[in-house]
Amino acid sequence: MRAMQLTAPGTLELRTVPVPEIGPGDLLLRVGAAGICHSDSYVLGLPFQMSEQPLTLGHEIAGTIEAVGADVAGRTAGERGVVYLCWSCGTCRECLRGNENVCLAAGRTAMPPCPGLGPDGGMAEYVRIPAHTFVPIGELDFAVAAPLADAALTPMHAVNGARDQLWPGATAVAIGIGGLGHVAVQILRATTETRIIAVDVAADKLELAKACGADVTLLADDDTAAAILDLTDGRGAEAVFDFVGTDPTAKLAAATVAPNGAYRMVGLGGGVPGIDAGPAGAPGSLPWGATVRKSYGGTRSDLVDSVALALAGKVRPEIECFDLADARTAFDRLDAGAIRGRAVLVP
Repeated sequence: MRAMQLTAPGTLELRTVPVPEIGPGDLLLRVGAAGICHSDSYVLGLPFQMSEQPLTLGHEIAGTIEAVGADVAGRTAGERGVVYLCWSCGTCRECLRGNENVCLAAGRTAMPPCPGLGPDGGMAEYVRIPAHTFVPIGELDFAVAAPLADAALTPMHAVNGARDQLWPGATAVAIGIGGLGHVAVQILRATTETRIIAVDVAADKLELAKACGADVTLLADDDTAAAILDLTDGRGAEAVFDFVGTDPTAKLAAATVAPNGAYRMVGLGGGVPGIDAGPAGAPGSLPWGATVRKSYGGTRSDLVDSVALALAGKVRPEIECFDLADARTAFDRLDAGAIRGRAVLVP
C-alpha cells in the first residue's frame, strides 16, 4: 500500500509498505480520508525522529472495515466509521468512568497512544486499529467524517467540560477560528443558547465563524479584551475557549473570563496567561471563582456525540481535499494559515 511517512526530521515521503497485519482484537481499515491537524505539523517540525522506523502520520481517520480480528465481536467487514484517537487500555479506573483520554496506563502525561503519534496512523491506504476505537458514521462522507476524530472531538470535550457555565443568555468566546475553532462555533450553536463571540487575526476566518453561527466577530488587536468586556457589561464571558494557546490569546482569555467562569486551554501554542495568586482585580489575576482547565482530546462519548451532530446536519467541518501524494503541499498551506477549516487527504 501507499503510506505518507515521516522518514527523518521535516521529511515526508510517499512510500510503498506492506499492508498492516492485524491481531485478534484489531480491525483493518481501508482509509477513505485522513485529516491534517496542527499536531501533525508539530511532529513534522520536530528536530528529532520520534521513532527508529518511518512513521505513518495521521490521527483523523475515516474508512471502511476491510478485515476483522478473530476475537472481535459486533463488527463486520464493510462497515463505515471513524477512529477514536485515544488508544487507551479500556480497563483502568479512568477508562471505566468514561475518561479514556486520561487513561491511567498513560502515566502522568495522561496521553494514551494515538495513531500517527506513536502507532502508525491513517495517511495511508490501510491502517490497523484496535476494534474498540471504531465509531460508526452511517453514510457520512469520509472527507467530512475524518476531521470529526479531532476537530470535533476536542472542542466537544472542551465545551462539555464547561456546560455549567453555558446557560441560555450566557456568553461564550471562541479564540482562533481554524480547524477546531470553526467546529467549536457549530457545536456551541447546536447545543447551547449562548451568545457566541468569535475572535481571530484574519478577516476570512471571521467570515467562516459567522457562517458557522457566531453572533459577534472581533478582529484580534490591542482592543479586543476591552471590546469583550464592553459586550458583557464589564463582567466578562462565562466561557472562553482558546484554540490557539499563544501568549496573546492566553492573556486575552485570562483577561476576559467572568467571575465563576470557565477558561479552557485547548491550543498548544505554549502561551503563558500570566495568572498569579493575587486578589481579583490585580494585574495578572483571575476573577474570583474562575476555573482554568487544560483540555486534551476527548472521550469516546464525545466522539459519538460529535458524529450524531454531523449525522443530524448540525456540524459539518469545512474541508479542503488533497490527494495523498500532495500531503506536503497541504502541510505547507496549513502552516501558512491558508487552509479554510480542515485539510483532508484522500488516498
